[in-house]
Formats: sequence, C-alpha cells, structure tokens
Amino acid sequence: MSGAGHLLPPEWLPRLERFSLSAKRRVAGTHQGKRRSKRLGSSLEFADYRLYTPGDDVRRFDWGIYSRTGKGFVRQFMDEQELTVSIYVDCSASMGTDIAASPELGGTSGSALPEGGAKWMLARQLAASIGYMALSSYDRLQIACYSRTLNARLPVMRGKGSAHRLFSFLQSAQTGGEGSLAAALAVPGSLPRQPGMTWIFSDFWLEGGEEELYKALSLLSGTGQEVVLVHVLSRAELEPKLSGDLRLVDSETLTGKEVALTGKVLEAYERELERYRHMLSAVCAERGMSYVLIPADLPLSDAMFGVLAGSGLVSG
Repeated sequence: MSGAGHLLPPEWLPRLERFSLSAKRRVAGTHQGKRRSKRLGSSLEFADYRLYTPGDDVRRFDWGIYSRTGKGFVRQFMDEQELTVSIYVDCSASMGTDIAASPELGGTSGSALPEGGAKWMLARQLAASIGYMALSSYDRLQIACYSRTLNARLPVMRGKGSAHRLFSFLQSAQTGGEGSLAAALAVPGSLPRQPGMTWIFSDFWLEGGEEELYKALSLLSGTGQEVVLVHVLSRAELEPKLSGDLRLVDSETLTGKEVALTGKVLEAYERELERYRHMLSAVCAERGMSYVLIPADLPLSDAMFGVLAGSGLVSG
C-alpha cells in the first residue's frame, strides 16, 4: 500500500496484518469488528443490520437488501464487535531533542544540540504500526499529537482504506514547544468518548512528575480506557557519555544551566532515571495499566515483535 512512505517499509504492512492488539477487556462497540463483545451469543449470532460505510468487511454486505432497496447494509453479529483505539503521540520539543554537547568557540563548555531524530522517528513508526493493526482489525481508530494541548488530530477512522490518512498525518507531524500530558488531556474534547484502548508514545519528561502522571491517568481511567504507556528514550538519555564543564539547555523552556559533569554526576543521573522509570511502571501497575520502555536505537521489528509482543500487548 502506498502512503507509508519513509515511515514504514512496504514489506511491513502485510506482516502487521497478521497481528492484532491484545485488549484485556471484552468490548461492546457499535459496529462489526473482530473482537468479543460483552453481549455474548453463539458463534456468529446475528444481531442487527446497519448502513454500510467505507472500510467495512464486504463479506458482511447483504446483497439481498441492496437489490430490493438500493441501499447498502452489513450484517452485525453479537459476538463480533469493535474496539475503540486512541493514540496520543508526544510532539513536544524534547521528542525532537537528544542529549548532546559540542564545544563552544573559545572555551571548554558546551551546549545541548538537537539529535533526537531516532527517538521521534521510532515513536511515529510505532504509532503508525499500532494504528495500522487497529485499522486492519476493523477497529475504530483516532490519533492526536500533543504538547500542552492537542496540536493536531484526526477524526475516527475505520478500515485499511484509511491507512494513508494515518501515515500522512504522522509524516507531517512536527515537534516543538513545552509538553504536558495532563494539560493536553484536560482540554475539552481531548479524551476518548468511548471506553477502549489508549496508547501514549512519549519520552515522558513530565515537568510535574508523579503528580502530573496521576492526573493524566486519572482522566483516562474516567473514560474506561485500557492504557499503554510506551516510553521512548534515546541511547544518549539512557546512557549519557557527556563530560566536562557544559551548559545544558532545556529544549522546551530554553533555560540553561552550567554543569560540571563528572563520573559521580552521571551515576546520580542514572540512579534518578532508574527511580523515575520505576515510578512510571509502578503507577501503571497500580491502575492495571501497561508500561514498556523502548530505546530509540532498537530496530522497529524488535520493538514491535520483541518488546510489545513479549509484553502481551500485540499478538499474532
């Protein structure tokens, strides 16, 4: 399928079609899909008719009604319902910035430079892959990019015919500005309207720390979401190799600080990062949500079918 462009390799899509999202809860949707509903019946038990919409499974199309009325209807079954999948991609400035340093002219200090291409690329590739899985399963998909608000979003889509819109949306997305997941979700209309599965792709550099995370997850819990946090960090953020007297600049607030980076300082950073990652994981575990960390330099196939499949979040 064209439209994947540089985001996903062409051979990737048929492989994704053999997998689906592993939602823990049974769902009751409004359209025919590939998932078990709370309203259980016998296998393929007929429930109702509804008007045909582009992307529906043509095998459910009722040609008898069409020949009599000229209107397209599909058959709906009680034990096959859809899942509403919502994807939020962090597009704040930190997603496009890595930890790096270069000597300033005439001195020994340095400054942070943007090198976050791998982090931003992998986050969008993962979002595109999860979104395409949802579309291939006839699930309802909605996607948004956020910083302190929703910078851009697409309305609900269904069916593989909508994949080009998904890919184009992610390809054109850009990073910039300060980020706040809680602030973005608090904007009226930002939350999913139906219970379902929500995926968040971010580096989770939350200014409000644990308090902000609790607030954001509480907002999602209130709408009946099964939440997955995908933590994408660059190798330089996981294992910084900086040293010397540097000026580090916050990529979002553009404020700087002079720092003498020694081995002890880097060890303290690694301990704090480990504590922070543990906090993210623990908060999710407390609420029955999922958390995974994926280094930005990990190959896409390993991230999808190693980390995510190994965590039981996707299955084939």
